[in-house]
Amino acid sequence: MRLATLRQGTTTVAVRVDEHLAVEIPGHTDVGHLLQDPRWSSIARDADGPAHGLPGLDPRAWAPPVPRPAKIVCVGLNYRNHILEMGRELPEHPTLFAKFPEALIGPYDPVVLPAHAADAVDWEGEVAVVVGRTARRLTAAEAEGAIAGYAVINDVTMRDFQYRTPQWLQGKTFEATTPFGPWLTTLDAVDPGGELVTEVDGEAVQRTTIDDMVFGPAALVSYVSQIVTLHPGDVIATGTPGGVGHARRPPRHLAPGQELVTSVTGLGTLRNDVVREG
Repeated sequence: MRLATLRQGTTTVAVRVDEHLAVEIPGHTDVGHLLQDPRWSSIARDADGPAHGLPGLDPRAWAPPVPRPAKIVCVGLNYRNHILEMGRELPEHPTLFAKFPEALIGPYDPVVLPAHAADAVDWEGEVAVVVGRTARRLTAAEAEGAIAGYAVINDVTMRDFQYRTPQWLQGKTFEATTPFGPWLTTLDAVDPGGELVTEVDGEAVQRTTIDDMVFGPAALVSYVSQIVTLHPGDVIATGTPGGVGHARRPPRHLAPGQELVTSVTGLGTLRNDVVREG
């Protein structure tokens, strides 16, 4: 099952995405709101609200599935090939940092580069985990049941700001830079051996199977839940594979006018133009 959030003028609505239709889920403004109800899965399956043909939808109608998560926890250095390309050793524990909701954009919205931070912008295609029930101090086995599903996310990063200090947050959460979506795919429809591909102007710059993670989704939910309570709708970005621009020699960066495409087998595709602010 696929769940998404559609913009409707100044409001939004949660929808179930079928093969050719997006079916509204009455009473729920977005997927995050839907997940607050413990019965969210059956509510979504039984929904019979107004239906919208997928071919007729404006791409900008698609919002991030969870537009304003209470928490966005990001994981650094979690793919073996990326760790090795950065010249580091495999970690014993996940490297965590945060991102704020203002960074999120829809799956087809433009990535906006502010003029003062547009010189070293990098791509980081990732799988996002969306939490489906409250998680506190769970084992990895228990954590699997706390996952609602997965989506695609790109942790677009301002490298110059990231490396100003040992703390990464300031390079990771610029507003309107993080495409997320196009929908949440529930666990029963996920391919665990899927491939993540990031393209810049049609060139594949990242291509890795998602089973190359050092810490898998359940392990990450378990680990984060030892630190803070995770609530329905919270998001964990699970890290990026090798192929980032910063690690290339010479380095490569995103520029206005380019197209950034991020896809994961079975989870969908993000397609975002890169534009300069203003």
